[in-house]
Amino acid sequence: MSDSATADPDRDLPEEIRWQGKFVVAKQRGRWEYVARARNIRAAVILALDGEGGDRSVILVEQYRMPLGQRCLELPAGLIGDETEDEEAEATAARELEEETGYRAGKIEAIGDFASSPGMLSETFTLVRATQLAKVGDGGGVDHEEIVTHRVRLADVTAFVERKRREGLMIDVKLLLLLGGGMLAV
Repeated sequence: MSDSATADPDRDLPEEIRWQGKFVVAKQRGRWEYVARARNIRAAVILALDGEGGDRSVILVEQYRMPLGQRCLELPAGLIGDETEDEEAEATAARELEEETGYRAGKIEAIGDFASSPGMLSETFTLVRATQLAKVGDGGGVDHEEIVTHRVRLADVTAFVERKRREGLMIDVKLLLLLGGGMLAV
């Protein structure tokens, strides 16, 4: 498709801010309404892998999410630049992994940048792989986050996610990274 065939007629209209808070901005461009992070803050999402071979595990977190009104099962994550303006994704990932889960990574590498929900949010996140993990604290987050940490064997992820879904938890779409074709086979 050529660029003109895919161009939205509202694409070049001015972007208007309808409301702005400390972390979120509601915007409109023509007929399109969407949400952005304030101050161009992005997120770091952490794929934390522990162990070797058949005991290879992933670290997941469970926490209450106000927009959903319920607890959600997720990969650990945090905002890049919410504390230090020039912080890199890897530094944010290291800090947030330890804060949320109590694990410290010996190795952290950025995998790439992704869009969270591109039809409604301009937010992007950097997916980061954390390995060589060591348990150094309790985790749980800060400021009443009450984060519960789960170390789940990769072979058991599908069953674990289904059990959490039956318990009433919402499942973050980023967990599709781990579920892969397993969900499609059902």
